[in-house]
Amino acid sequence: MADEKKVCPQCSGEKVIPGTCVCNMEWRGTQTGDDWDDCQCEKDVECPICKGTGYVDAK
Repeated sequence: MADEKKVCPQCSGEKVIPGTCVCNMEWRGTQTGDDWDDCQCEKDVECPICKGTGYVDAK
Protein backbone atom coordinates (compact mmCIF):
# COMPACT_ATOMS: atom_id res chain seq x y z
CA MET A 1 0.00 0.00 0.00
CA ALA A 2 1.43 3.38 -0.99
CA ASP A 3 2.14 6.06 1.57
CA GLU A 4 -1.02 8.07 1.95
CA LYS A 5 -0.80 11.74 2.77
CA LYS A 6 -3.36 14.33 3.74
CA VAL A 7 -3.24 18.11 3.64
CA CYS A 8 -1.61 19.53 6.74
CA PRO A 9 -4.33 20.79 9.11
CA GLN A 10 -2.21 23.61 10.53
CA CYS A 11 -1.11 25.34 7.32
CA SER A 12 -3.86 23.98 5.01
CA GLY A 13 -1.26 22.74 2.54
CA GLU A 14 0.34 26.18 2.14
CA LYS A 15 3.76 25.03 3.55
CA VAL A 16 4.22 28.29 5.46
CA ILE A 17 2.21 30.09 8.10
CA PRO A 18 1.87 33.78 7.22
CA GLY A 19 3.01 36.23 9.86
CA THR A 20 0.38 38.41 11.44
CA CYS A 21 0.36 42.18 11.26
CA VAL A 22 -0.84 44.58 13.93
CA CYS A 23 -1.57 48.16 12.94
CA ASN A 24 -2.03 50.96 15.43
CA MET A 25 -1.91 54.72 14.84
CA GLU A 26 -0.94 55.29 18.50
CA TRP A 27 2.62 53.99 18.01
CA ARG A 28 5.00 54.24 15.13
CA GLY A 29 6.60 51.33 13.39
CA THR A 30 9.24 51.85 10.75
CA GLN A 31 10.10 54.99 8.83
CA THR A 32 10.65 54.57 5.09
CA GLY A 33 11.81 57.88 3.66
CA ASP A 34 9.35 60.49 4.88
CA ASP A 35 6.55 57.97 5.48
CA TRP A 36 5.83 56.00 8.62
CA ASP A 37 4.52 52.44 8.53
CA ASP A 38 2.09 52.01 11.44
CA CYS A 39 2.07 48.21 11.16
CA GLN A 40 4.31 45.71 12.92
CA CYS A 41 4.44 42.39 11.06
CA GLU A 42 5.90 39.04 11.99
CA LYS A 43 7.78 37.06 9.35
CA ASP A 44 6.23 34.06 7.63
CA VAL A 45 7.37 30.80 9.25
CA GLU A 46 7.70 27.28 7.90
CA CYS A 47 4.91 25.10 9.25
CA PRO A 48 6.23 23.15 12.26
CA ILE A 49 3.79 20.26 11.74
CA CYS A 50 4.57 19.34 8.12
CA LYS A 51 8.07 20.89 8.00
CA GLY A 52 7.22 22.89 4.87
CA THR A 53 5.87 20.01 2.78
CA GLY A 54 2.17 20.91 2.99
CA TYR A 55 1.20 17.31 3.79
CA VAL A 56 1.22 14.94 6.74
CA ASP A 57 1.04 11.14 6.82
CA ALA A 58 -2.52 9.86 6.98
CA LYS A 59 -2.87 7.40 9.84
